[in-house]
Amino acid sequence: MKHFLQKTAHSYKKEIQSLNVVFCSDAYLLNINQQHLSHDYYTDIITFDLSEKKGILQAEIYISVDRVKENASTLGTPFYQELHRVIFHGLLHLLGYKDKQSSDQKKMRKAEDELLSRYFG
Repeated sequence: MKHFLQKTAHSYKKEIQSLNVVFCSDAYLLNINQQHLSHDYYTDIITFDLSEKKGILQAEIYISVDRVKENASTLGTPFYQELHRVIFHGLLHLLGYKDKQSSDQKKMRKAEDELLSRYFG
């Protein structure tokens, strides 16, 4: 996984210096969402870009295992696949992808699918 993420970042002309992935509960991530983003809802991932230099990635990704399990069940996909999708989603945010607009969500989903295909292909 580490090598794949690094290779993906390189393809975007970026270097991962530090990427911490924290697996947590819904309650823990909800607290982060409320405290740091003023959002009062559950989410599967929050990505904090802590980079100080252009092209050098330093970040923290928080993932709710509870939410990933529920999403996998709802979508009818294996847990490991949904977990990898979420990890790739966080990296894609760090590489410049957005997901607020519908058109951006489609681009993000396409990029996630491409990464999943390459990783598991």
